[in-house]
Amino acid sequence: MVKSAEGEPSNREWADAKLVVHKHEFPKQPDATMFEFTKSIARDGRTFTQSLWLNIHQLKGDRPATRFTNRVRQSNWTQIFTSSVEVSGTELAVAQIGVDDELDYQKQERLRELIRDLENCVINGVSPAATQQGSGSVRRTMNGIVPLISTNAFANGANGFPSGGGGGSDELTEEQINTALRNIWDQSAGHVDTIVVNGFQKRKINAFITSGRQYAAGDSRFSEMVGVYESDFGVCRVVLSRWVPADTVLLLDSSRVDVLPLAGRSFHFKRLASDGDKEVGQVIGEYTLEMRNENAHGLIRGLATS
Repeated sequence: MVKSAEGEPSNREWADAKLVVHKHEFPKQPDATMFEFTKSIARDGRTFTQSLWLNIHQLKGDRPATRFTNRVRQSNWTQIFTSSVEVSGTELAVAQIGVDDELDYQKQERLRELIRDLENCVINGVSPAATQQGSGSVRRTMNGIVPLISTNAFANGANGFPSGGGGGSDELTEEQINTALRNIWDQSAGHVDTIVVNGFQKRKINAFITSGRQYAAGDSRFSEMVGVYESDFGVCRVVLSRWVPADTVLLLDSSRVDVLPLAGRSFHFKRLASDGDKEVGQVIGEYTLEMRNENAHGLIRGLATS
């Protein structure tokens, strides 16, 4: 049972309350009649009201006037990621321990580093304030997830958002996670299915289950890890990332987030002209973040980090 706030009617009282139907007609749309179903409970000089609106079309009526939704075009910038590779002729000729081809090995190492850098920029990237398209003196960079989220950016203990736990009232709590998920659900038709956190906040989420953990006498293995968080507003994978700011928790709808290369510019090795006894080139790629429906995502910031 969901508990009511102090002074508010309980679920049982709402169930027993009388239902009143109000009819609302719109002159410009005579066939689009809206019916409002309300319940009211008076208590201690206050009136509590619940409303439900339904669109009920008239039998054999003409179609209502057409309504349109204006789409807003959003944009982001592509960012070039590159790293140099250089292997001498001697290194290519000799047998390396555990490495079949030194050039291929160096390509793989640089590629891993670039993927790491790409993850960092997808989360934290910020475009320049001016000349975003780039120039000889300004490097073109993408906007990341953290700078793009504005509608559902919650701060610990601010603007009605609950404070955290601990002595400083700033440690992540399950109440904060649920409040953020509920507000995102109210704001959009999105479905948050991914929670992305750094190491410290991941340990705080793991601690949600500590008090309820039980073990049998024969158990010899201790486990305290939350990989999936299930709430009233969906099932969320809990993903660990070293690049999420230490005081931040990201709440994302993964169906509305993509990391995409510019056409023909996914990571690849580009061999360059050599000016000596060596093989040289660069691993290069150009990517951007596509985040649709900004209000389908959220973040919590201002949390304790130690």
